[in-house]
Amino acid sequence: MMEVKKVAVLGAGLMGHGIAQVAAQVAKYEVNLRDVKQEFLDNGIKMIKDSLQRFLKKGELSEKEVNETLSRIHLTMDLREAVADADLIIEAVPENVELKKSVYFEVDKFAKEGAIIASNTSSISITELASALHRPEKFCGMHFFNPPQLMKLIEIIRGVKTSDETVNTIVDISKKMGKEPVIVKKDVPGFIVNRVLIPALNEAIYLVWEGVADQEDIDKAIRLGLNWPMGPLTLLDYVGLDTALAVTEVFQRELGDPKYRPCPLLRQMIRAGLLGRKTGKGFYDWTGKK
Repeated sequence: MMEVKKVAVLGAGLMGHGIAQVAAQVAKYEVNLRDVKQEFLDNGIKMIKDSLQRFLKKGELSEKEVNETLSRIHLTMDLREAVADADLIIEAVPENVELKKSVYFEVDKFAKEGAIIASNTSSISITELASALHRPEKFCGMHFFNPPQLMKLIEIIRGVKTSDETVNTIVDISKKMGKEPVIVKKDVPGFIVNRVLIPALNEAIYLVWEGVADQEDIDKAIRLGLNWPMGPLTLLDYVGLDTALAVTEVFQRELGDPKYRPCPLLRQMIRAGLLGRKTGKGFYDWTGKK
């Protein structure tokens, strides 16, 4: 297995900043965090600092460890600078096939020959994404869960051409990050968790749409009846309704089964800008709440 010393994370948003933090804080890698606008980087590092302060207040990190973690994270808008000396490149840009492929096309030009490239996609075919690279054997899925700082699971997804060495290296890296990896042997939409979760979330939206119960009672029923830490509608607000729709549409397109048809209410809410916490309102009002 190759030795990893430096990691590049592409995208400082919802997942990217957390992945960068875990790589620097737990695995103690040097991390280049790249995004396309300075404001995105500023927001990302602010969220990292806020997260580290929470660990500090809980006594789980010392002031020295906080400062050392931050010193390992290097911000840049220059893609070449971000990936040129990275051993592992983790892409965490929005769930859009063409956008991701365009990023890989550029990464392929600047990354060193032995670098592994991984996608944090939650639903898109790894084999399809790998088609944009000249090194598909060095590409796999590395799906973190939100928030990456707390959630233990990483799904490692093989594409058709992914090598055993790549998978074994990512397993080792995941463990160094303090995570529990599972290997998805077959490249299918949604992998393991989202293949089960997204239809369940969509069904919860149908319960609201059909007037079966109030959203608070739907969430309460699932929390108490299935022992979920939060109800499905609350979870949708955290994930983002637009993200949930994107994944559902991938299922519908790739699997062709009517059971994956997104609820009409989901589309209506997205058209109204009710995307969840990121816009302040979704199934619940998040304005003024941390």
